[in-house]
Amino acid sequence: VAGGVFVARKGQVSNGLHYIAQAISNGAVAIVVDDEHYFNMTKLAVPLIWVPNVLSFLAYSCAKINRFPAEALTIIAVTGTNGKTTVTHFIGQLLQRQKQQVMVIGTNGVYINGQRSEAHQVSLTTVQPKQMQALFQEAVRKEIPYVILEASSIGLQKHRLDYCDIDAGVFLNVTEDHLEEHGSFENYKLAKQILVTLAKQVIVNGDDAICRSIGFTKKGKRKFFGKGQHVDYFYQAIYEGNANTTCLVQHKDEKYVVHIPFVGDYQCANVLAAISTLAQVGFPLEQLCRDSETLTLPEGRFERIENKKGIDIIIDYAHTPDAMKQILQAVKKQTKQRVIVVFSCGGNRDREKRPKMGMIASIYANRIVLTTDNARNESPQAINAQIQQGFSSTQIFTEVLDRKQAIFTALNEAEEGDAVVILGKGHEKTQQIGDVQSDFSDKECVLEFLKAKQP
Repeated sequence: VAGGVFVARKGQVSNGLHYIAQAISNGAVAIVVDDEHYFNMTKLAVPLIWVPNVLSFLAYSCAKINRFPAEALTIIAVTGTNGKTTVTHFIGQLLQRQKQQVMVIGTNGVYINGQRSEAHQVSLTTVQPKQMQALFQEAVRKEIPYVILEASSIGLQKHRLDYCDIDAGVFLNVTEDHLEEHGSFENYKLAKQILVTLAKQVIVNGDDAICRSIGFTKKGKRKFFGKGQHVDYFYQAIYEGNANTTCLVQHKDEKYVVHIPFVGDYQCANVLAAISTLAQVGFPLEQLCRDSETLTLPEGRFERIENKKGIDIIIDYAHTPDAMKQILQAVKKQTKQRVIVVFSCGGNRDREKRPKMGMIASIYANRIVLTTDNARNESPQAINAQIQQGFSSTQIFTEVLDRKQAIFTALNEAEEGDAVVILGKGHEKTQQIGDVQSDFSDKECVLEFLKAKQP
C-alpha cells in the first residue's frame, strides 16, 4: 500500500525479502527485516529497518496501532493438543451465567455472548495479530470485558499472541500433533511453553506430566487441577450415567457435588479446567460449580444428531490419537450394540499418527469405514493404507473415498442400538482434496440421509 511500511516475513512457501523491490515500487516508505546479512549488505531508496524478529514486531505494531486494547480487557488463553475449543466455550458460557459479556475467539469462529459473529471470518485457530488486535479493540468499544481465545502451538511460535496482555494461561494436555510443522515433539512442547512467558498466571492440568513440568517454570503463579495428588482443584467422578456425570469438586476447604451434563473423564477435566480458571480470576467456586450443570458443547464436539432410527450418531472434531481414544472410550461405555467409526487423516501433515489412530479405531470399533479427511496433496488411498497398518488382523473395514457416501454407508448399515461415530472434521464446512476446496459438512450429510429415510 502506498505510504505503508513493508514487513518482510519469511513463510513456508515464499520469502518476503524477494518482494521488497515490488513493495517499494508500490509506494512503501520503509522496509522492516530481521535478516542481518540482508540488512548489512543492502542499500535501498527508502529506510531499511532491522528488528530482532519481524513476527514479534508485527504483533507490537498491530497492538500499538489499536492503542494496546488488551490492557483494558481480561484475556484468558487456552492451549492444549485437544480440548481448546470446548474449554474456551465452557469458560464463555460460565461467564455469561455470571452476567458478564464475553468474546470467544478460536477454531469455530468468533462468538459474542454465545452467538456466532458472521461478520468475522476466522480461518486459523489463533488469528493473525492484525485481526486479533482489531477484535480486542472491538471488545473494548462494545464494553465486552472478557476475551477467551485458543492458543495454538503455531500461533504461539509465530508470535501472534505477543503483546496480548494475557491474564491467565490454561494448559490442558500435550500429546503428539503438528510435528511436521515444528520438526520434533520437543519443539512442539517448547512452542506450547511460550504461553507461560506471556501469561500473568497459569492454570495447569496436574494429571498431564508434560503440562505439569511446563507449569513449574511459573513458580508462585501457577495452580493445578486434576484428579491426582497435589492439585489445587481436585475432582472425582462419583457416578456416570448415560448422558451425565456426578463429580465431587474440592478446593481447599470447599467441597461441592457437581452434575456435569456429559460423560467421559476428558469432559470432566474440561469442565474443571473452566471452573478452576474462573475461580482463579476471581469468581466464586460455589456458583461456578452450580452453573456448570448448564454447560453445552460447542458445534462439532461430541455433537449428537437426533434421529428416529434408534442410532447414536455422533460427530466430533477428534483428529489426534489421544482425542480419538477419549471419544471412542466414552462411546463404547454407552453403546449397547456395535460401534461404527467413519474417519481418515489429513494430508501433508503428521504421518506418524496414522497407524496409531488405526490401532485405536481397531480396539474400540466393531466396524470401520475409511474415507477422506482433507487429503490435500496426498493420495487418500495412501493415507488410508498407513492407517490400516494399525488395524488388527481381524478388523472389518470398508474404504469409501467419497466422504458423503462413506457416511451414508455407515448409517445404512447401522441398526437400533448401534453408534455411528464420524470423526475428524466436526464443525468444518469445507473439504480439501488436491488444490480444490469444496463445501462439505458431516452434519449436513447426516441430516440429508435422515431426511431421505423419513417415512
